[in-house]
Amino acid sequence: MKLFRAKYPSFLKLLFPERLTHIEDDKGIYLTFDDGPVQEATPWVLDLLGKHEAKATFFCIGDNVKKHPDIFRRIIEEGHGIGNHTFNHLNGWKTSESEYLENTQLAEKIMTETGKQLKTNNSKLQTPNYSLFRPPYGKIKNSQAKSLKEQGYKIVMWDVISGDYDREFSGEECLENVIENATPGSTIVLHDSKKAFKNLKVILPQILDHYKEKGLEFRSLKGVL
Repeated sequence: MKLFRAKYPSFLKLLFPERLTHIEDDKGIYLTFDDGPVQEATPWVLDLLGKHEAKATFFCIGDNVKKHPDIFRRIIEEGHGIGNHTFNHLNGWKTSESEYLENTQLAEKIMTETGKQLKTNNSKLQTPNYSLFRPPYGKIKNSQAKSLKEQGYKIVMWDVISGDYDREFSGEECLENVIENATPGSTIVLHDSKKAFKNLKVILPQILDHYKEKGLEFRSLKGVL
């Protein structure tokens, strides 16, 4: 298997302590899903989370929200957290600061407008907080991060990444990445995307069973940030 770093590097935590990687929580664990919503994966994820009474956080691509508004609204209605993953899944290292900020703001605009169209009688439904931001590929310039923080965004990285998006990994290898590294309070990166779905179908049920047996609760980041 090729070299892969499942854990977020400790030296980056020291360099950028304000970027969220791990939650101080000995009773919970935090599943996060990047790159959706898409018809091929997200409804299946939501069904499985509902079956396990698990909450998660979805870092959505704005263009996918525009294409699949009903799935996006379902994420909110079922009590999960929402995060911004730019409108076009931009690589910050290859994008100017102005374009990166405009693209992120466009994603927020689409999510906000789509969220306002919720049709629900649930009076306890919280208004989504769209200030959580995860940079695609984990690649963001310091200047971009500074500008986003000045605009009120909280940059969320991760503690453990599964590698489910990488077609060189089997589902078993992705599961091993998670099980060997994730502990209480970990933020785990998964992907509700068409590309990752083959591996996700293998690992998500086992992740839910494994940590539920350990007595941990699957929580949304909206409950702690």
